[in-house]
Amino acid sequence: MATTGSTESEERRRQLLAVLERENVIRLTEAAQSLGVSAMTIRRDLADLETEGLLRRVRGGAISVIGPRPFEERRSVRSRAKELIADKALALIPRFGSIAFDASTTVGTLAGKLGPRSGLIVSTNSYPTYASLKGTVGVNPILIGGETEESTDTFVGPLAVQAAQSLRYIRFFASASAVDASFGTTEVSLAEAQMKQAFARVSKEIVLCLDSSKLHQEATAASLELSKLAVLITELDPSDSRLDEFRDHVELR
Repeated sequence: MATTGSTESEERRRQLLAVLERENVIRLTEAAQSLGVSAMTIRRDLADLETEGLLRRVRGGAISVIGPRPFEERRSVRSRAKELIADKALALIPRFGSIAFDASTTVGTLAGKLGPRSGLIVSTNSYPTYASLKGTVGVNPILIGGETEESTDTFVGPLAVQAAQSLRYIRFFASASAVDASFGTTEVSLAEAQMKQAFARVSKEIVLCLDSSKLHQEATAASLELSKLAVLITELDPSDSRLDEFRDHVELR
């Protein structure tokens, strides 16, 4: 936190960072209203926080700096949005057959909602997701092991890629660090992108489960082409204008 400025400005910036941690986005107008200051004051605060590398300013506010984070740390971010997305995605989970879950906390939330099935195989490279599926009636979770990606608590690498591709999946449920209508999805590391590409290669359909703060953004490593996605699920109503750029490419839910 900056060492200059008044006690009021330091407290305001602390509150802005709390909003960013919780929602993954700061909306300029909402922040100004809730903190009782002008939009210009919030702009100055955001500029200072960006200089410190704590966020990235975008039109209308700011977003989190996209980077690798442990599973437990990611779980609490935009949790309400993840719940809504998981509720929508449940309708696409088959009763039997084989599917794949990536290591995202959004898909992990979906795993936690999965009820009894009739012989469903679920492959995942996330131990927390695997653990949440164990004991679910009629579900056989398979943990795709490999090298440990310490920064994200996932399994990656050549062995994980090979294991992921040893089955065929009805659907692959994935999230992403970011998605753009021109570039498709991107990830915080090449290893993460390669794992999602491996699952996607052997899946009949890809369902992208993504909260709206990641729309129109770009991370480090190219992952999935938009043309390869069957469904895009967000917490938004499908008619929301923020989804307009994706309408001609993928089914929206």
